Amino acid sequence: MSKGNQLVSINTQEYTDILQQALVEIRSARVSIAKQVNSAANAVYWNLGKLLVEKQLEEGYGSGVINQLSIDLKNEFPDMGLSPRNLWDIKRFYARYYQADTKLRQAVAVLPWGHNLLLLNKVKEDVPVEYYANETLTKGWSRDLLLNAIKMDSYAYAQKSSRSHNFDITLPFVHADYVDEVFKSTYNLGFLGVTEPLSELALENRLIAKIRAFILELGKGFSFIGNQYRLEYNGKEYFVDMLFFHRGLRSLVAIELKIGSFKAEYVGKMNLYLSLLDRLEKSTTENPSIGIILCADKDHLDVEIALQDINKPIGVAEYQLLLPKAALQTLILNELNATQQNNG
Repeated sequence: MSKGNQLVSINTQEYTDILQQALVEIRSARVSIAKQVNSAANAVYWNLGKLLVEKQLEEGYGSGVINQLSIDLKNEFPDMGLSPRNLWDIKRFYARYYQADTKLRQAVAVLPWGHNLLLLNKVKEDVPVEYYANETLTKGWSRDLLLNAIKMDSYAYAQKSSRSHNFDITLPFVHADYVDEVFKSTYNLGFLGVTEPLSELALENRLIAKIRAFILELGKGFSFIGNQYRLEYNGKEYFVDMLFFHRGLRSLVAIELKIGSFKAEYVGKMNLYLSLLDRLEKSTTENPSIGIILCADKDHLDVEIALQDINKPIGVAEYQLLLPKAALQTLILNELNATQQNNG
């Protein structure tokens, strides 16, 4: 690469960092511009809808008025799509949201009109509408992706498997979204064959003995570094239960195992470990270290308040020690099929 007549040499990682930052800047600007455009258009629709509601025009006896209004408005503004059907939709838009919560009105105000029509037609309750609107804004969903999310009832699924973490406020947006995809809300440790209570150390030892199965449960991209990983600072020793590296995230991942329910004090301890890892182990080309607290049980609200003022990326997940019935049946069938093939 050249700067004037001078050749500037940078390594691949430095260029990747520059590219990622440039992409974030451009995407952020495009999202901001799109929001402004949508907001301006929706403000016009909002005021038109208010007018139609206040004039008490209803389908049937009011159709003649709407049809004539559409003709006259299209003569003045042919590019605004003010068909009779759209005018009725504009009226529905105002009637649906004018008494709604402020946050909901702000969320739908910056959505593209096609997305708003989908929500008007497909989602009846306020809370799911706000969820889909916010997901669309943060993840850049197209109209088709929004439709698929509604059909899959993503809102209901999200409530059942809400992830307890602070990734969205401690990591850059693009990176946070990827981290959120990598980590699960629940991990199944049924492969350990646990049939009686275990201490945290015993649970850790069982995982180490079957580390390959545990890495498979964690997902693609994880490499195991060590257990009871020693960190020394200021004359004191600290030990991380399990330390991994994720190739895609380019981050160290510390996992702490807890045999009981989540406690707020676990967050402070993990925050310290991540500070030490970033100071002592993280290279300049790697992203911030990530912590996962693996508990038998967690309350989402307890986790939320514990993470409130923490600036290190930490997630809290649950584990299951027994295989669910459906998974167990699948496992047995797979074993039977494999046995039959080997005997065949």
